Amino acid sequence: MDFKRLVLFAGHYGSGKTNIAVNVAIDLKKEGKNVVIADLDIVNPYYRTKDSEQELEAAGIPLISSEYANSNVDVPALPQALYSLVDQKDRYGIMDIGGDDRGALALGRYAPAILEENNYEMLLVINKYRPLTPDAASTLEVMREIEIAGGIPFTGIVNNSNLGRETTAEDVIKTHAYAMEMAEDTGLPLRMTTVKEDIAEEVAKVIPNVVPLRLQNKRLWND
Repeated sequence: MDFKRLVLFAGHYGSGKTNIAVNVAIDLKKEGKNVVIADLDIVNPYYRTKDSEQELEAAGIPLISSEYANSNVDVPALPQALYSLVDQKDRYGIMDIGGDDRGALALGRYAPAILEENNYEMLLVINKYRPLTPDAASTLEVMREIEIAGGIPFTGIVNNSNLGRETTAEDVIKTHAYAMEMAEDTGLPLRMTTVKEDIAEEVAKVIPNVVPLRLQNKRLWND
């Protein structure tokens, strides 16, 4: 799947954006791309790109994250290296944005440069099975709040609806109508439906643009 130079993943807490961001970064690296991944989550200390640091290092992908990630300190501090991710246009940048509007606030300082370059995609990761996004109306509300906080409009949708490790193909297939309703209400394309690798083939028989997630978070599949 083709991506713009900067790929930003944002969504409700627990939507699965971190897991997707890591998978996309590794896939791009396998294609021979020069890739860097950045963890902008300064809100949630539990499910972060930092958790996959060993896998990213093994793949040769630099990780930019707060020095306080996965420590007992949780403060709104982001490294200066994040500016180089935006400024150095010879590499792909994958950005894992913090959950909801509060997490997206950190994106605001980089928004002007990202918008000026205009070589980005901001993907809304949705999960129908999360308590606060069970339908298109509630998910749309979360989406608008994130856009306002981060200062960057979404350009596409990723359906990552799942029930964790026990997710079946049918669990995913029956959320496709929800994802398409979001696409229709927002005018944004449904870029992909992400699933566990073991059910990808079955889901792909019914839904287009299915992307298997080969790397799963060690703590919780739908982090």
